[in-house]
Amino acid sequence: MMTIARIAALLLATAITATPVMAQDKDSGPEARPLYNRDRWLPPTVPTSDEVLRIPVPADYNAPKGSFVLVGGRLFDGTGKPARPATVVVEGKSITAVLSPGNRNWPADAVVYDVAGKTVMPGLIDLHTHLTNFRSADAANVYSSAGISGAESVMRGQWRMGIFLQAGVTSMRDVGSHGDAPFVLKRAQAAGEIPGPRIFAAGQLITQTGGHAAIHAFGPGFPEVPNGNPNSMTRIASGPDQWREAVRIQFAKGADLIKLASEYNQAEITAAVDEAHSLGLPVTTDTETQYIDMAIKAGVDSIEHPLPRSDAAIVLMARRGIASVPTFVPYRLVMRTWGGGYFGSTSRRFELNEESILAMGRKMRRAGIKMGIGLDLVTDWPDYMPGAYINELESFELIGYTKAEALVAATKTSAEIMHMGDRLGTIEPGKLADIIVVDGNPDEDFTALRKVRTAFVNGRLMLQDGRLYKPPHEEVPMPERK
Repeated sequence: MMTIARIAALLLATAITATPVMAQDKDSGPEARPLYNRDRWLPPTVPTSDEVLRIPVPADYNAPKGSFVLVGGRLFDGTGKPARPATVVVEGKSITAVLSPGNRNWPADAVVYDVAGKTVMPGLIDLHTHLTNFRSADAANVYSSAGISGAESVMRGQWRMGIFLQAGVTSMRDVGSHGDAPFVLKRAQAAGEIPGPRIFAAGQLITQTGGHAAIHAFGPGFPEVPNGNPNSMTRIASGPDQWREAVRIQFAKGADLIKLASEYNQAEITAAVDEAHSLGLPVTTDTETQYIDMAIKAGVDSIEHPLPRSDAAIVLMARRGIASVPTFVPYRLVMRTWGGGYFGSTSRRFELNEESILAMGRKMRRAGIKMGIGLDLVTDWPDYMPGAYINELESFELIGYTKAEALVAATKTSAEIMHMGDRLGTIEPGKLADIIVVDGNPDEDFTALRKVRTAFVNGRLMLQDGRLYKPPHEEVPMPERK
């Protein structure tokens, strides 16, 4: 005969498991195709570009010449291991060895950097940026031809890249910028022509007529164009065919991912995700409430922001491996600088406050959802760096991460969310040399990130003594007269 205590325990166990079982019964799998398997057709011996699409390239593609060594420092490698004394060896664009102290097995001609008393770690990642977003001084020109100038957009992007690099960010995932500007910046940075983080660009954000950020799609001479100004940061799409076409256009420009925003119907987002996945591009969404249910059903790869969703949606996100980029900082800034709330938006029809965003983060953390760092610093908010990045790390602490776990989220986990975990996010042999040197111990005190002294991106020195670095021009001799 069962005791009352035993009956109560069984009832409690049933209550705890009821929601996941019910959610599982309703989970028939994503509607869109899975992400194109880039590894199936390319064996590891074939060199490929250091981007999501992995295009075949020559073996020495985009690799700087020479080698360098970071000696005497304390290594936080991003893998989850405790920090330890170590020497890091880089040849070309790759980390070739991590040596124990005293081991001098590195190339004889390597440049040696003495980093005694400092922490060497993977470069930080920001998964949610808008490189070309308007500054406050541009507000009056948002709808003028000057406000959507490609040249001005590139200049705004270069301004942001410099600020982020000085804060230790070596990779930025741009999730919506003007026209082809993010791709111009991506190519210039990759070639070593401008200092800054490497860029993974979505191109234009895709939404429906009247959807989130649709207001940014138009300008003088373009109000009647169905899809908006081609130089804007947003593309309007209506119906599944247009959503597919919008994805193809970003792909043709060189996109590393696709960014969608509510509102949409199920057929539209499923078509967009299906098209993106068939091309090998992951999809992230700026979405909320019922639109999160549609995004999960379609099969997206990640969801931005700490916006409301059901407990069943959280269960499905965890089960399907859908990542989250919670972006606590921008909502905190909205509430503190925009009159106390996110007002005037049809995609924000719910209660939103500093407690609710952390509560959502805690729910996702408890469910085991993979979470990375993104700041969404629009307008003049990059001026808050590096404090804004530190604040986001502190937010991860508030939802249950340790300091070291938060830094792993900022490096290794964020690289995995970008589908670049095999090349970025940790300091290990074979990884790309995106490395920062910090005057202090950021795994013990986040404020040490205010003292990023040196940064290498792709093996190139781009930050020296806390200042942006560009090597001097090398003169090419004039051709002789024949």
